[in-house]
Amino acid sequence: MASFATIQKEGFTVISNSLLRYYPTLKLSEIEAMLLLQLEAFKQANNFFPSDNELSERMNLSPVEISQIIQDLIDKEIIELGQKRDKEGRITNFYDLNLLYQKLDKIIDENDANNDDQFNLTSDVEEKRKVNPLQELVRQFEIEFGRLLSPIEKQEIAAWLNIDHYNPEIVKLALREAILAQVYNFKYVDRILLNWQRHGLNTPDQIKNFLQRN
Repeated sequence: MASFATIQKEGFTVISNSLLRYYPTLKLSEIEAMLLLQLEAFKQANNFFPSDNELSERMNLSPVEISQIIQDLIDKEIIELGQKRDKEGRITNFYDLNLLYQKLDKIIDENDANNDDQFNLTSDVEEKRKVNPLQELVRQFEIEFGRLLSPIEKQEIAAWLNIDHYNPEIVKLALREAILAQVYNFKYVDRILLNWQRHGLNTPDQIKNFLQRN
């Protein structure tokens, strides 16, 4: 019998609850939803373009069936086949899941709007519907990093806002600098924020002027 330590070696995948909840709304079958979960699992393991054979090994489907389902998902505009250059300048393919998460975001927004109409929310509740800075930053990092964030990474963003009291716009600027440098990790973003803090840069305008000068 496998021990928990053995299971741990396989790692864990962060799965969006919105996908599990709303895939029927997107008119996806259970097989299509499971394939999307497998693509997300491969992506979080830094395999952005798993082969049909690799996917087949994890599902009760042949490589040919896998290929057909992927094409169906592309036709439904749930995923896209993207291309990018690696560090050596070679063009590589990847499965882009952004369309999926954009559709899920739209469903959630529509449900929120319907709930607002149904319960006739007061102005105090309307205030709560404003974009949550933490959620907005988490989503921005997930888009730029091309993956879902772990709970620890989300806690780090929360610490920047609630403990270090960084302006959310400043965190976005630090993320942009990391992306421009092609360094996709939180330690690098944190070093950028600390460097600006040491220079006494406390507003987005000050930082923008500093970046223009340097």
